[in-house]
Formats: sequence, structure tokens, C-alpha cells
Amino acid sequence: MEDFVKRQLDREIEMLSYNQLTELGNRAVALGLILGHGYRGGKYEILMRDRDLLLSPEEAQPYLEQLLGENGG
Repeated sequence: MEDFVKRQLDREIEMLSYNQLTELGNRAVALGLILGHGYRGGKYEILMRDRDLLLSPEEAQPYLEQLLGENGG
């Protein structure tokens, strides 16, 4: 039972993180800071005009937060 609860909590935390990353990406798209975003091959892809980034979700979140912070988002 304890393993089940731990797995369930891990899934919920992962889903919250996924939702937060999606929200950050959507805000960046709405502001024209990036062209698109999403998961690709276990990484998080950020499409920009001059390059594409493939980051881990843990790297992508602070990247998007910084990008939004620097650009009033």
C-alpha cells in the first residue's frame, strides 16, 4: 500500500510539473518569445526563430521562467 501511495504522489507531482511547464510555454508563445514548445523524445523542445532547444524538463522550466521574466511575462 505504501508503494502505491508513493507512486501515486510521484505521478501527481509529475503532472503538476508538466502542467506548469505547458503554461509557461504557452505564455511565451502568446508573447511571441518562442514559436512553439512540447515534449519530444523524453526532452522538452522549445522552438525559436533562430534555433531549437532540447532540454530536460528540469532545465526548460527555469529557462522559460527567465525568458518570461526578462520580457515582462
